[in-house]
Order: sequence, then structure tokens, then C-alpha cells
Amino acid sequence: MPYPPRARKNGLPVTTPRVHIATDHAGMELSAHLVGHLTAKGYEVVDHGPKEYDALDDYPSFCINAGLAVVADQKAGVHALGIVLGGSGNGEQIAANKVNGVRAALAWNLSTAKLAREHNDANVVAVGGRQHTVEEATELIEAFLQEPFSNDERHVRRIGKIAVYETTGEIVE
Repeated sequence: MPYPPRARKNGLPVTTPRVHIATDHAGMELSAHLVGHLTAKGYEVVDHGPKEYDALDDYPSFCINAGLAVVADQKAGVHALGIVLGGSGNGEQIAANKVNGVRAALAWNLSTAKLAREHNDANVVAVGGRQHTVEEATELIEAFLQEPFSNDERHVRRIGKIAVYETTGEIVE
């Protein structure tokens, strides 16, 4: 889905995406930091929870709701991306990927954060709050949010094959 050109101003795309964020208890501190940090940088951030710390929380609902919101925004023509956070980011990525239309990628370094967008057009990034400092995690998130999809034919073709399977169950060779 094409969005307006990705012109840059102060290092940020002029058309910044709406950002949907969700976490579990292990990512709450990082989530609170990111909400403030990204809002200050001009992003519209929608926090899908949780709203208070609970060591026994169940993250799937938060991450699924963030994924649903990203997909709904994109279907409506709104440039939107998502962030899901946890201790490792793995469970949160898995939960988000259960939403039809979500392509969530676990980022653990700058290369994986950028390639998730550039090659896979990932629309949700997962980061482990216990795996990185707040500064490192912020750098990963910013890299993900700022990296455009390449629109390279081979990547478009591969993503299309994934979408066909997701919607029809057919495996395209």
C-alpha cells in the first residue's frame, strides 16, 4: 500500500506513521519511555496497554489489539506501524503475528530492525526489554520506524506469497 513520499525533516519522515504500542509487564518501563520519546519527536502514539504493572499479566490481548489497530489503520490508508515489547519480545511477536495482515519481526540489532522494514515490509517490530538498554532499544525502534520499504520486486513478490497463504491457505511456489 503506497503512502506519501518519505521526505525527511530533522531525520524523520515528514509523514511519520501512527505508532501502536503494546507490552507485557517486563516491557512497561521501556514502553513508558518510548511513548514519551516518540510523542516528543512528533509521532502520534496509541498505547494499547497494559495501563498498570501486573507481573501476572497476559500480553497476548495487548499485542493482538495493537496488531489489529495497525492493520485497520493501514486498510483505511493511514500510515501506521506497531511496537510490541516484552522480556524477550518473542511471545509478543508471536501474538502479533496471529493477526491477519501483521508482519511482526523481532529486532535485536540495527540490521534486523532496518531489514525488517526494507526487505519484509514488517508493520510491527518486537523488542525484548530485558535484552537491551533503554537507549539501545530506542535506537532499534527509531531505525525500524524510519526505514522505508524498498518496494523491490522480489520482496513484493515474496510478501505477496505470504499474504496468499495467510488469506487462502494456498502455498504459491
